[in-house]
Amino acid sequence: MQDRLPHEKGFHVSWDQLHRDARALAWRLDGHGPDNGAWRAVVAITRGGMAPAMIVARELDIRMVDTISVKSYNHQDQTEPKVIKFPDMDVVGDGTGILIVDDLVDTGKTLEVVRSHMPNAHVATVYAKPMGRNQVDSFITEVSQDTWIFFPWDMALQYVQPYRGMD
Repeated sequence: MQDRLPHEKGFHVSWDQLHRDARALAWRLDGHGPDNGAWRAVVAITRGGMAPAMIVARELDIRMVDTISVKSYNHQDQTEPKVIKFPDMDVVGDGTGILIVDDLVDTGKTLEVVRSHMPNAHVATVYAKPMGRNQVDSFITEVSQDTWIFFPWDMALQYVQPYRGMD
């Protein structure tokens, strides 16, 4: 049996795919807010949640957009999540009518911290892994826990040598 190559457990997401998936998330959320189907605001979890949150806010015509910054990674090593910037808590309150958007839920630890500050918010991610699914109210695509998602902001286009053959 041959070992897997690093890319074989990777899920590569292009800008086009992220846009399609974030729009699908918006369609799923449309009309499900607590105020006659509307949401009061979107809070993006920085940094990965900013692009999908912008797309969701545009699609659902939500003008109030803020961020919560949670540091839980040093490069590829996961650390204890810590909030380093809060949204305007006078606006978001306990989270009622607030839509929290992130790119991915992995272990769920980041969302656990975010939910502790806005317990009544609706949490939506574009992608979800099994360990963190219980922290998410809505998502589009589930991937296995051992899959690494390569987002478009993490990649650059470059030549890749073939696995076999050089001519």
